[in-house]
Amino acid sequence: MADQIPKGVQTHIPNVARMYDYYLGGRDNFPADRQAAEKVLEIIPEARHGALSNRAFLGRAVGFLAESGIDQFLDIGAGLPTQNNVHQVAPGARVVYVDNDPTVLVHGRALLGTNDNVTIVEGDVRRPGEILEHPDVRAAIDFDRPVGVLLLAIMHFVPDEDDPLGIIATLRRAMAPGSHLVLSHAAVDARPEASDGVAKVYDRASSSFVGRTGKEIVRLFDGFDVVEPGVVNLPEWRPEPGTAVPYRNIGSYFLGGVGAVSDGG
Repeated sequence: MADQIPKGVQTHIPNVARMYDYYLGGRDNFPADRQAAEKVLEIIPEARHGALSNRAFLGRAVGFLAESGIDQFLDIGAGLPTQNNVHQVAPGARVVYVDNDPTVLVHGRALLGTNDNVTIVEGDVRRPGEILEHPDVRAAIDFDRPVGVLLLAIMHFVPDEDDPLGIIATLRRAMAPGSHLVLSHAAVDARPEASDGVAKVYDRASSSFVGRTGKEIVRLFDGFDVVEPGVVNLPEWRPEPGTAVPYRNIGSYFLGGVGAVSDGG
């Protein structure tokens, strides 16, 4: 349980960042968050596995980019700090965490504010231009050099009317050649019958869930050169040697991938 309630936080409304924290086994959540998360788990028992897989994917993808020489990251929709945050996976890199949630901002600043390489700013993925022009982002990130942009488990809260393809295109245009996009998104292919039930739970939360098919998610990488093994279910993206990969051959359920910006991007 959160030990203090930041100003502006509505504890009676389920919050997607705090629900995710609950799936991960965290303590920064309230009864409304836990009740909503449990309703999701009733519909999709593997939702907790999905959250854990997403966090593990973050670690592998950021590690891959760091080994490729990228030393600055923009994590949009960062969520509550937990284990294996970007700055921990890529120590020494400059990292900007962006979120529009008061809980995330307060806890993030309290836990990470003493790290000179870490910046936390308020911003909304639906307004990417404001994020890119934010003075603190500009002070930390040199967009003339390769940057890793992370959109992890955030675009499935962006409805079509907010133009997700346009949002990512705006970010891509700001990314120098050699930059990479890391994106993950829940897919409905494997469990189409569960999509409406999950959406109804999130309709009562801080953000609505948008179910998309694998084909629709792949389109979010338009304009990027997708690195191997492509856009795949999260456990299948470059698993650690010897790691068991569950839920094979059941269709798309939680996809992730890494796309590179080429010289022509």
